Amino acid sequence: MTTKASTTKKRSRRKVAAKKEVNGKKVSALQIESLPISKIKPDPEQPRKTFNEDALQQLSKSIENHGVLQPITVRQLNGHYVIVMGERRYRASKLAGKKTIPSIVRTYENNNVLEVQIVENLQRQDVEPTEEAEAIAYLSEKYAPTEIAKRLGRTDNFIRQRLKLAGLIEGFKHFVRKGEMTISLGVGVALFEPEEQQMMLETMGEDFNAHQINRMIKDQTYDLEKASFDVNDKKLVPKSGSCVECPFNAANQGNLFGEDKMVCTKSACYETKKSKSFLNLIEKSQKENILLIPEIRQYWADEDKNQLIISQLEKNGLKVYLLDDVEIIEEPTKPTIEAIEIEYQHYDYSEDELKAEWEEAIQSFNEEQERFNTASDNGFVNGILFNSDTYQNKEVFIKIIEKSKDKSSEYSAPLENRKMADCTPEEQIIKINEREIRKKQIDNNKQFEEVVEMIRETKYIDTKKTLSVDEMVAFSLTLYENNVDYVGRQRFFSKLLGNTSKITDVGIVENFKKKFKKEIFHKLIRYILTKQVHFGESNHVNNLTNISFYTAMQGYYKSKIAEVEVTYAEKRNKREARLKERIAVLEKKIQELNE
Repeated sequence: MTTKASTTKKRSRRKVAAKKEVNGKKVSALQIESLPISKIKPDPEQPRKTFNEDALQQLSKSIENHGVLQPITVRQLNGHYVIVMGERRYRASKLAGKKTIPSIVRTYENNNVLEVQIVENLQRQDVEPTEEAEAIAYLSEKYAPTEIAKRLGRTDNFIRQRLKLAGLIEGFKHFVRKGEMTISLGVGVALFEPEEQQMMLETMGEDFNAHQINRMIKDQTYDLEKASFDVNDKKLVPKSGSCVECPFNAANQGNLFGEDKMVCTKSACYETKKSKSFLNLIEKSQKENILLIPEIRQYWADEDKNQLIISQLEKNGLKVYLLDDVEIIEEPTKPTIEAIEIEYQHYDYSEDELKAEWEEAIQSFNEEQERFNTASDNGFVNGILFNSDTYQNKEVFIKIIEKSKDKSSEYSAPLENRKMADCTPEEQIIKINEREIRKKQIDNNKQFEEVVEMIRETKYIDTKKTLSVDEMVAFSLTLYENNVDYVGRQRFFSKLLGNTSKITDVGIVENFKKKFKKEIFHKLIRYILTKQVHFGESNHVNNLTNISFYTAMQGYYKSKIAEVEVTYAEKRNKREARLKERIAVLEKKIQELNE
């Protein structure tokens, strides 16, 4: 006879067994098998009944070239396999003529019990992220993300991020499971199509490199807030529609890049819209007889990318004027006291001094505004100034600078203002060498910026080692160079700081001493170091702070910095080789002229 107690005990055992079915090896182990497609069938209970044929054809071509990058999930039933997740990949594989397909086989007693077990499993705190993502992806076959979020007690954004993570190819999921790849970086990679992910994986190599992956994501994503076109325009490229509603806009996949941050993850579409917006800009210039001016100096006109812009303008019948050929008046921005406070935040200015600076800025603004308002009366015409890289543009007033027709006066002009074609071979060599110096400076700026960005992604700030001499030198120079103005240096440092007791707040010092720890001091210095370095014209060969910082970082990240240095050295060597060839040709011309 079975007692009530024994019945309860058996039920308890069955419940434990059901949990093990989800938490044990059968569910969580990712053993991929190559199964015959002929033995696989779609699930008749699958709620999705329609598939975009064009998209299937595209996926089929991708599978022909790269294979199936993400395995499907199936369950066994009556001698065959039923698809749990991946029917689209299954259909595309059949179109590609594949005989087998990579699959993960899992044993489920019935789908209703499975759903309960998955929800129960996902509510645990220690669920492996990729397993969690796959389980949520399974639930998404029947439920909307908001419904899943309610069932699991999670936010909508968490569910969307996990759904995106489920689209990560197996090669990257491996790094997530090992803890080498963060979930946020995994989600960033999963924004791209599987074939693009595979290219990233192959480019990276065997060892995981977060900096390299971040750089690839940055190179293939675009900030829509900086787009040269109207992101709400549905007619710019009708097939793509509005960027605001596009599924490749990261803002529509959860806050992957920040609260409501619009980032395009489909580079081909973005470039198409960017090019179309440029053609529309040219058309507007032609119709409304508006001068279209690229932000290109004559000094850089020979660059390949700038030559492409110039040829496009000429091809469309526009006369090309560069920045050196025109005078431009832009509408000024009215200064605010808040902006003045930010500008002079590192100076020990009183309220009266800040107010005086603001009043002077207002006076300059009024003069510029008057010049802008009377531009038409002074020979200026309507124009559009556009960036030659992004095509971002703004309306301005333009006046063409009149140049003398006397050829001799052109040759008497400074060398930097003359075109390369108007220079003698000797002068061309001078211009080429000057241009190379400028390119090296830009290369150094970019190299330094890349090293700093790479270091900021590491755990340098939390390093527990005692500060090195180089770090302390960098910190000291940073404080002196960036926080002490000329008056301050003369007044407070001419006598080695002197007696500062009169300006010391004893109460604050005593309070700080009670709470002070060496680790906090080190962390503070390292944080300041990463924030105080300069980009732009300053880099690691022409600025004291940057030189000392760069030297200090080589003590921690020598091999990583070396990789960056090698990349830039190769670029410089190739360019210098081309430079030598060009100079050799010019030197030969000089020799011929002198013979």
